[in-house]
Amino acid sequence: MNFQKILVPAAGIAIAVLAYRSYGWAGVAAAVTGVVMWMLLHFTRMMKVLKRAAERPVGYVDSAVMLNAKLKPGMTLLHVVAMTRALGRLQSEKDQQPELFRWTDGSESHVTCTFVAGKLTDHVLFRPQPSDSAAAQDGLPPAP
Repeated sequence: MNFQKILVPAAGIAIAVLAYRSYGWAGVAAAVTGVVMWMLLHFTRMMKVLKRAAERPVGYVDSAVMLNAKLKPGMTLLHVVAMTRALGRLQSEKDQQPELFRWTDGSESHVTCTFVAGKLTDHVLFRPQPSDSAAAQDGLPPAP
C-alpha cells in the first residue's frame, strides 16, 4: 500500500490543527498558505520537467552509459525523466504493472528501466558489440 497517499494529507491536517491550537485562525491561515505553496512548488517542478521532455524525442538520452551510472532503485519516474530530459519509450502494456521504459542513445546503447507504482526497481544497460569493420575503421584490432 502506498502510505504517501495517507500520510501527506494527514500531515497537512495535523499542521493545521497544531497551528489552530497555537495561534488560532491566523495560524490555520498561515499553515494552509504554507501547504498550498508547497503543492504549487511541486506542481511547477513537474510542469518544467514535462515541458523539457516535450521538446526532445521520446526514448532518447544523450548517453545511456551515464544514465545507467546515475540510476538508483527507489527513484521516481519523474526524477528519471528530469535526468534524461525525455520521456521513455513504453515497452510494456499500457497501464499494467510493472512498467518498462527504454531510453536509447546515438550509439544504439539503451537502458531499460522497470517501474512499480512509479518507483524504479530495476534497470538494465545494453551495449551493442562493435563489429569487426567498425573496429578496423578505428584502427583497432578486431574483437576476439
